[in-house]
Amino acid sequence: MFMAYIPPPASSLPFRGPQGKVAELRLELNSGGKKDKNFTTKKIALKKIVANMTMSNNDMVALFPDIIGCMAIQSLEIKKMCFLFLVNYARLRSEIAVKAIPVLEHDMEDPNPLVRALALRTMSYIHVREFVEATVPTVKHLLRDPDPYVRKTAAFCVAKLYDHDKHMVEGSDLIDRLNGLLRDDNPTVVASALASLMDIWERSDAIKLTIDYSNASKMVSILPDCSEWGQTYILEALMSYVPQESGEALLLAERIAPRLSHSNSAVVLTCIRVMLYLMNYIADPKQTSALCRKLSPPLVTLLAKGPEVQYLALRNALLILQRRPEVLRNDIRVFFCKYNDPIYVKVTKLELIFMLANEKNIDEVLTELREYATEIDVHFVRKAVRAIGKLAIKIEPAAKQCINLLLELVATKITYIVQEATVVIRNIFRKYPNQYESIIGTLCENLDSLDEPEAKAAMIWVIGQYASRIENSDVLLEDFLDSFAEETVEVQLALLTATVKLFIQRPTKGQDLVPRVLKWATEETDNPDLRDRAYMYWRLLSTDIDSAKRIVMGEKPAITAESERLDPATLEEMCLNVGTLATVYLKPVQTVFRNARPRRLQDSPALQRHELPASPGGAIGGDANKSLSMFGMGGQPADLDPRTGRGQPDNGNNLMAQAVNDADEYFAGQMSGMRIQEQGDSFGGNGGDGGYVVNQYGGQTLYQPAHAGQMQGVGGGGDLLM
Repeated sequence: MFMAYIPPPASSLPFRGPQGKVAELRLELNSGGKKDKNFTTKKIALKKIVANMTMSNNDMVALFPDIIGCMAIQSLEIKKMCFLFLVNYARLRSEIAVKAIPVLEHDMEDPNPLVRALALRTMSYIHVREFVEATVPTVKHLLRDPDPYVRKTAAFCVAKLYDHDKHMVEGSDLIDRLNGLLRDDNPTVVASALASLMDIWERSDAIKLTIDYSNASKMVSILPDCSEWGQTYILEALMSYVPQESGEALLLAERIAPRLSHSNSAVVLTCIRVMLYLMNYIADPKQTSALCRKLSPPLVTLLAKGPEVQYLALRNALLILQRRPEVLRNDIRVFFCKYNDPIYVKVTKLELIFMLANEKNIDEVLTELREYATEIDVHFVRKAVRAIGKLAIKIEPAAKQCINLLLELVATKITYIVQEATVVIRNIFRKYPNQYESIIGTLCENLDSLDEPEAKAAMIWVIGQYASRIENSDVLLEDFLDSFAEETVEVQLALLTATVKLFIQRPTKGQDLVPRVLKWATEETDNPDLRDRAYMYWRLLSTDIDSAKRIVMGEKPAITAESERLDPATLEEMCLNVGTLATVYLKPVQTVFRNARPRRLQDSPALQRHELPASPGGAIGGDANKSLSMFGMGGQPADLDPRTGRGQPDNGNNLMAQAVNDADEYFAGQMSGMRIQEQGDSFGGNGGDGGYVVNQYGGQTLYQPAHAGQMQGVGGGGDLLM
């Protein structure tokens, strides 16, 4: 005989909704009475309430009056939970929350400093007008509290109040009182006051933070007595000190150098930032080099920590090496990758290995990169192969070694290695023309391995550039042209240019391909870049083949391996933010933190301007203030005549009309010269009298070169967009 359990009907099960739960917790909160001397029942109930509160359960707000009733209980544990509830729900029910102000004010007179500090911190956290106004007099009083923990808490509360109502704080004497705390006997209080002042300065346009040498010296003297956070605050504040003499900067740098051996990575990185900053004001190059040597060991030590701290240290090392190359100059081996490094650490180490590579260590570096190129991680292998190619461009005496290693890797026939090698070899050809073309045959043997756009475009460039040396260059290009319509724009542009180069170098082999490709690119494509380039080649080849050869086969601009370096202005700002999140992205601070204050080196008699990072133009930060007109004129001032190079008088609005008039005359002459003379020539040109048509087979608008006077009349002579 089997017995089965039959559940009761759903209607008979007790249901406890939100209101039932609140009522149950209220009952627990108010129970216990005199028997519960340790308030155990209330503590359990409060823990349940906090647990519900952290799960964003707003039903708990109904318990507000009961919680305020529990605040007066003399138990620190209960007070903490009640104050946490108050901070969480005060803005939802501000009319009930204000009833807690007398309790908090009473607690601020408690003999226990922990209770006083807890009450003050709770009141300052609540962004309700009544709480903010009630906090000001209590903060003034507690800034003079006999206990340093309470004074430290009061210092942070001033910054919190400034966040709530900056005008009220600026109108009171709170900031002056906070300045007075800088003369406190307790190092923790001084560090907290500095942190609060720095926070206020970051957000204020009206307050200026100035630190003289005597204050900076005192701050440095209390560093050993502060906690890790306190040391970080003081070192941060030292960034606002502007040395007036080289000796002051050197002395401060020497005094904070012991912080480099601290166990906390935040202290170490902040100390490195301050020392890099002070080096800009030190005149003696030997002293600067000695300080740079001190920066290497702490950076290397950080690499023994967890992968996240390693990554931060590596990203900052990338930045420091661009500004101070002598740092880490002899430490390349510490950046060799370990088998268990995360991929983001490996890739960053690879960048550092490339930056530190030179003629002395290139053999060691290439041996290491050969190992990386045979690893399992495809992304890392690609980066390693690309690094080998960039080293060939960076270190000319080692170019042959790098190319031999690349050919050795190509011989493995691994698809992604062959494709990366093809891309970097194209760059090597550009760097060293007419030197290593003997390896083209090896590349051509691996054409079937190329299926990525960048690799295809690189191989097509090689075929087009060296069409005169590759016997079957037309056949190789025709193989790629079979899938012209399906290729990406990058490959189509490469095919178009390569076909034109083939025709210029070997007209007999390219005469059948060029009309076909130009027809495809002008009539069967939707991409404007491809179509425009095809029309440019079409007109060029139809007009003057010699000019076309000079333009298409002209000397290429020099290629370098240093293209990833930061521009001087960004580099200067980044060095003043070492250790922050901005240095992980290597982006200006305001790009990462919208409201952050940009930092610049302040002028001083001790500032070593000649050592600052300079743009190619020679000035610090480059000619960053060029107007749009100057950029449009290729860097000429806007008031120069582009034809004569002579200055023009500034006649206000007449300048625009004159510019439009000059442009009309110039382009009218150019367009008449661009017309193809014979109708129906081999490149599909249109020899009509009305200018040129975008598509000779389509019924489209015919664009006539307008007369200068007509164009000036349009838009009143001031509108260039017609």
